[in-house]
Amino acid sequence: MKLYYSPGACSLADHIALEEAGMPFELERVDLKSRTTESGADFTVINPKGYVPTLVFDIDEILTENLAILDWIATRSPALGLDGPLGRTRLLEALAYLSSEVHKSFEPLFVGRSAEAMSSARRIVAHRLALLAEHPLGPYLFGPCPSVADCYLLVMLLWAMKFGIAIPEALLVLRESMLGRPAVQKAMLREGLRVQRAGDDTFQQRMGVA
Repeated sequence: MKLYYSPGACSLADHIALEEAGMPFELERVDLKSRTTESGADFTVINPKGYVPTLVFDIDEILTENLAILDWIATRSPALGLDGPLGRTRLLEALAYLSSEVHKSFEPLFVGRSAEAMSSARRIVAHRLALLAEHPLGPYLFGPCPSVADCYLLVMLLWAMKFGIAIPEALLVLRESMLGRPAVQKAMLREGLRVQRAGDDTFQQRMGVA
């Protein structure tokens, strides 16, 4: 299978999850402005929506949208899911919130809306991150082990860092826990990303587009 991605975009969540799951996959970079892939293909032929992530299976099936791809990974790698009768439902709840509320709220910041709209977006993102931090947290969102939701949340925290948005202390701890994981470091290295960690001034933040 092949993951079509753009460096630092939300497809980074799927990239990290695939690395965590230990699944074999290929990567192909997409230029989201020209809608072409690094091999020169017209990306809109592969995915008419024109945006990442896009996961193409060897059987010519195509899966899009972070929530769907991350759920698919979790169902095949149970360590990245949640146990219990409501486990999958709770995971989908978290992924839906990250997708429809947190991720969506960054849009004015990435497209360069008015100063007022961008200021409002920062406040909204900060509030929605704060709501996540109100729930009991371990090193990760649901306790001592990461799930696919943490992969998605990490990208949102990196974007918050990029735009100078306040991050609650509990989520700063989660961010550092994720950034210390070998799978996360491998995915970010493969995408050419170097992100400043707490107490380390040598890293330069270079995140991509939404």
